[in-house]
Amino acid sequence: MVGLTLLQLGVMLVSPVWGAEEIFLRYGPLEFSLDRESLENYAYEGEVGADLAPFTRRLTWEQQAQLREVLKSRADLDAVAVSQFFYSTQGEAILELLGQVIQTRKGQSGFYALRSALILAAASEEGLTPLSVIQAFPTREIQINSAFAFELLNQVSQRIAATEDAIAMIQEKAQQSAQHASNRKFPLNLGQAANFPYTKETLLLNDVARRRAFFSDLYLPQVTGSRRLPLIVISHGLGSNRQTYAYLAQHLASHGFAVAVPEHSGSNAQQLEALAAGLARDISPPQEFLDRPLDVKFLLDQLAQTYRDRLNTQNVGIIGQSFGGYTALALAGASLNFEQLQQDCQESNLSYSLNLSILLQCPAQTLSSEQTNFRDERIKAAFAINPVTSRIFGDTIEEIKIPVAVVTSSDDTVAPALPEQIQPYQQLTSPDKYLILLENGTHFSTLGGTDADVELPEQVVGPDPKIAYEYMQALSLAFFGTHLLSERPYEAYLNSAYTQRISQEEMPLWVINN
Repeated sequence: MVGLTLLQLGVMLVSPVWGAEEIFLRYGPLEFSLDRESLENYAYEGEVGADLAPFTRRLTWEQQAQLREVLKSRADLDAVAVSQFFYSTQGEAILELLGQVIQTRKGQSGFYALRSALILAAASEEGLTPLSVIQAFPTREIQINSAFAFELLNQVSQRIAATEDAIAMIQEKAQQSAQHASNRKFPLNLGQAANFPYTKETLLLNDVARRRAFFSDLYLPQVTGSRRLPLIVISHGLGSNRQTYAYLAQHLASHGFAVAVPEHSGSNAQQLEALAAGLARDISPPQEFLDRPLDVKFLLDQLAQTYRDRLNTQNVGIIGQSFGGYTALALAGASLNFEQLQQDCQESNLSYSLNLSILLQCPAQTLSSEQTNFRDERIKAAFAINPVTSRIFGDTIEEIKIPVAVVTSSDDTVAPALPEQIQPYQQLTSPDKYLILLENGTHFSTLGGTDADVELPEQVVGPDPKIAYEYMQALSLAFFGTHLLSERPYEAYLNSAYTQRISQEEMPLWVINN
């Protein structure tokens, strides 16, 4: 395995003379230098050397303290997992970007040197920190391309400002709408479980034609009478599994919906485990852009055969998060736009700086499938949480004609709000469309706990996840109650007056539907 070979090499090579001793910062004709020892003394002792003083005097005391912590901060990552990631397609894309900022003294890309340094640093006794990466850098000198770094920061700043402007507009429209409906009463507690008992079955599905087998959990409410149950499918995101949205499946089942939760075998938690163990090449194979919607189609076909007397498989709603959000919108009618994908992904990889989902979307340009549209007429409504859309769909998002709810989070840096949800929402032509904003929410805010969870820092998860769970439970019930059951009492809850009623200070909730 490549990762282990590098680690073994690192053990032999790491010595007191190994690593960068001096860091050069170039900006146009000007050049400054820092000793690595000076950085180490600053990080651990707070000493400001003569070479560091011109930089630190521009920082506040708080910023200086943050810088010292950043230099020492350790990422508890397994060295083999680090190696496997940076040999993946997505990891190499990140290295290409970083390599334009962190270069060799001759101005060459730091791509290979960085990969080696990251792996060796993760294998060192100190662990993976910015200082240990410098210590493991395989040349004595590092050059920082300051002009490119400033260009990168400028683009990030512009995108943040544009996102903040868009969010402010959403909040303004939501407040105006809420004022017009301020006298409405909301007697139903949609976030509370109802009284339908339900059973859970686990199905093993084998699509022989695609040589693909996968599991699906099926939640079946126990109802009296002969009516067939409306069905909702939940598609998990990359690296998740059937447990991730069990809380949402259970809630909807308690309100009388049958819920099927397939586990996409090429982009689940086991896929990431395989990558970390060296058994997979990519975080997710590009083929998953085709297989995921086909999984749902195959699931619906099988349920129609086996549960024809209990399920109405011609009246189906779909929920999806992240990669699952893509899956939901593909089944809703958006076409894969390979021509635009190839064009967009040839652009500067500066785009990766604030939109990690591009690392997932761009590899799809290698697909040669003739099928670009996965619209399934059985799908009558789609609820997409933090979907990835910008490159893979482009303007084909306007092909969706069924009711759609799009959930976006203001602090999502994996699939950021403006390009991945807000702008695509504007392109939707369906008369029944809703944009739901979780202020202070992140890409991970709505994810439930699973047995395969890796503990994430609080700033990555965002405020108390239970708040987001309650929002998803209430609004998905209102959405599908309106657009699958056609029950008018639910429709009154799909507005900003209701969301302001249930909104909590830690994570304010906003909705617009125009």
